[in-house]
Amino acid sequence: MTDDGDRSDAQATLMRLWRRSERPTRGRPSVLDIDSVVAAAVALADREGVANVTLANVAKDLDVTKMSLYRHIGSKSELLELMADFAIGDPPPLEPAGDWRAELTLLAEANRDALMSHPWLVELPLSGPPAGPNAVAWMDAILRTLRETGLDWGTRGGVLVLVSGYVRLACAQAIQLAEGRKGSGLSQSQAEQAYGKSLAELIDPERFPDAVGFLTSGLGAPDQDEDPEFGFGLNVVLDGVAALIDAN
Repeated sequence: MTDDGDRSDAQATLMRLWRRSERPTRGRPSVLDIDSVVAAAVALADREGVANVTLANVAKDLDVTKMSLYRHIGSKSELLELMADFAIGDPPPLEPAGDWRAELTLLAEANRDALMSHPWLVELPLSGPPAGPNAVAWMDAILRTLRETGLDWGTRGGVLVLVSGYVRLACAQAIQLAEGRKGSGLSQSQAEQAYGKSLAELIDPERFPDAVGFLTSGLGAPDQDEDPEFGFGLNVVLDGVAALIDAN
């Protein structure tokens, strides 16, 4: 495809992301619109996984023909972009309190909750910077927490990428670990305890002394939070951001 064709497709996707592409037409109104198609696709991904989201399957769920979807969706890749923006939703409203760290923590936790509600989101490839209204709303909310920090725009953008990237990676890891535990009947803490005990019995403490110390230190103790790693990692990330702010 030519560069002009690529730009035209990208512009068409942006228009649909921002719901600027559909116009009233004469005659019988369509039973479909972008929102109904995207909502059906998201429901299908939640139910059966994103790998089963095809235009044919979405059309089947909507009881329409596959060709009728092309009036509202340009391609499957565009549908995935629309689904991602729809599923992530709006960020939570925050009342500015002058505490960038508390506000950024709330947004990171809310972003994690949104991703974990639709685990297939972390499977989608990142095709570029935020483009849809919900994704831009998250970007704006995160940047707004840094408004009074004195950081320049480039550094604030770096913090945005760092925090959102950390949340996505942590969610992907948690989802994969949960998938790996399926059928075992064990919670995360129980699985970690069983892993530590079993492995510690097999490895040589003289060769791997620190590994044995770690494995026998109470890893996955029942009184720990179910997801302690997320909070720990986020705090380390934010400690780095605080150091940037202090050095500014």
